[in-house]
Amino acid sequence: MRAKLDAVLSTISPVDQSLAPAGQAHLDNLTKPQGSLGRLEELALQLYLIQGGKPPKADPARVYTVAGDHGVVAEGVSLYPQEVTRQMVLNFLNGGAGINVLAKTAGVELFVVDAGCLGPDFEAHPNLIRAKVAEGTANLAKVPAMTREQCLKALLLGVELADRALADGVQVLGTGDMGIGNTTPSTALYCAYLGLDPADMTGPGTGLDKTGVSRKTQVIREALKTHAAVVAGGDALDILTALGGLEIACLAGLVLGGAKNRQLVCVDGFISTAACVAAWKLCPATADYTVLSHASAEPGHKYAVEQMGKKPLLDLGFRLGEGTGAAVAMFLLRCASAMYNDMASFASAGVSTAD
Repeated sequence: MRAKLDAVLSTISPVDQSLAPAGQAHLDNLTKPQGSLGRLEELALQLYLIQGGKPPKADPARVYTVAGDHGVVAEGVSLYPQEVTRQMVLNFLNGGAGINVLAKTAGVELFVVDAGCLGPDFEAHPNLIRAKVAEGTANLAKVPAMTREQCLKALLLGVELADRALADGVQVLGTGDMGIGNTTPSTALYCAYLGLDPADMTGPGTGLDKTGVSRKTQVIREALKTHAAVVAGGDALDILTALGGLEIACLAGLVLGGAKNRQLVCVDGFISTAACVAAWKLCPATADYTVLSHASAEPGHKYAVEQMGKKPLLDLGFRLGEGTGAAVAMFLLRCASAMYNDMASFASAGVSTAD
């Protein structure tokens, strides 16, 4: 399976920046002061470059909400019991969650993926992809969260999801997550990949108080100590195997697959950004194909974003996950595409240009 992953990585290359002047010239010739639509112009140009210098398209768009359970929940890092992961998957399938409402409102497709939930397979559903790699991870504070084979399988599942979307003509992918306790592996990954301090990165997750956050910080320190040799080795795959989650690895694979397929990937919040960091460490060129949908209310997110050199599109105080921020940001991508393609030029509108 490592050979399959390496084959994917070998196909990912940076966007062709030589195309940028033509795309920028088009934007500058639209009936507005140059740069006056700000981030929308940046998004339009990013889509233009990803799509090889063609008029940018933001539709169809699809969010994958990927679910998995975590052995580290045994350390008391979450207010919610582990059964909630499974219960929320059923809520997604019944259309009752935040991501369902926002995806429907934004006009984007939603699929739910069981990459690693505890318990048996869910009953078949048109919007469910049953692809369980394992029934949750091991307790990363004590042992590696996954085996190398499980991590590779989850990564390649994400690539497969991107390929499924490509076959259906999907231009823009969105990442979403569900997994009780998954802010803990995400925080551990940020610390391991980016050299950040658990005291700065650890937040309340689903609502821990100060005592709970302190406990969670100590668990993350313990995990980093347990896997100190792996972290010091700096191998991106080994770090993801030791400290990640099945849904996180799958989302990292989705980013890799999107970059391979020249699809823009709209990254959701704290957990999805950790997956994005893992993909970036596996293949730095993925940075050209991702946009961070929003600034998570988790306090450590801002430090990770700074390290990545990225700027989130929105700052709405979101900390739900599920892909909710990605769905909202996808509407902005649609606006950017429409602006590029449908706005009149100075010449076509008979409007005088600036002196």
